[in-house]
Amino acid sequence: MQKIDVKFDSQGLQIAGHLYLPEGTGLPAVVVGHPGTGVKEQAAGLYARKLAERGYVALAFDAAYQGESEGLPRGLEDPAHRIEDHKAAVSYLTTRAEVDAERIGVLGICASGGYVLNAAASDHRIKAVATVSGVDVARQFRFGADGDQDPAVFQGMLDAAAAARTAEARGAQTQTFNLFPATPEEGRALGGEHGYEGVEYYCTPRAQHPRSTKALPWESIDHLALFDAWAAVPLIGNRPLLSVIGRRAVTAWMGIEAFQRHTGPKRIVWIDGASHVDLYDKPEYVNPAVEELDAFFTGNLAPKAALAAA
Repeated sequence: MQKIDVKFDSQGLQIAGHLYLPEGTGLPAVVVGHPGTGVKEQAAGLYARKLAERGYVALAFDAAYQGESEGLPRGLEDPAHRIEDHKAAVSYLTTRAEVDAERIGVLGICASGGYVLNAAASDHRIKAVATVSGVDVARQFRFGADGDQDPAVFQGMLDAAAAARTAEARGAQTQTFNLFPATPEEGRALGGEHGYEGVEYYCTPRAQHPRSTKALPWESIDHLALFDAWAAVPLIGNRPLLSVIGRRAVTAWMGIEAFQRHTGPKRIVWIDGASHVDLYDKPEYVNPAVEELDAFFTGNLAPKAALAAA
């Protein structure tokens, strides 16, 4: 297996990716989307590499405005563009001789779990959809990771986003807000175990990366306000869905809602003992998740003759 640096276009921006290539041609392929604030070198790259070791061409990439990809303002979370990034990644894979263009699936981790469902809903080239710790990042901002946030919190964020737009119109630099407190313990005080794990993953030697954004432009908030990751799920139709969720994940309610909205073949896999963030990198949870993903994609990205005979 080899890993190569690639670039492809997404609505006029150059997207940076890592393409993991097993030996062979005409292979099944999987686009792997990273969590919100993540980069291709973190969880998405880990899953892409492990899938490539099992015979899939796998593409992990940085979202537009983030990581090594183009786009200003830096760090912007724009759901519409994130969906286009995944479809652009599919387009790129169709140009590779190593890939069978009729056998492409998508895997979304965390926020990308919502984005890949939308990409699949509107792009019939995607034959199978999987999520790991999948969430609707807009719901997370509106209602909190556990769904119990006071609605006034998000209304206050919309006030701040509006003020930021006014300031920028009057000549101020891009207005941003920090995503993480200074230490994991401060994260625990503000957001419980989920808050602790987010800081530990992104801001300590566990998995920190210099290109993983630690702040978002306020403009992201009013983009997210209008987004509903689950609205288009029924359009996926009869294409299969696999949802991998940690048994201890406070975000599980979002994955369950998406799963319930899907009308086609579907399966939830619960990873015992795992939290939301545990599934990003801890081998005791990632490895069984990858086994399930391998079985899912093997069964649903098989050559046409094999699918017809099944």
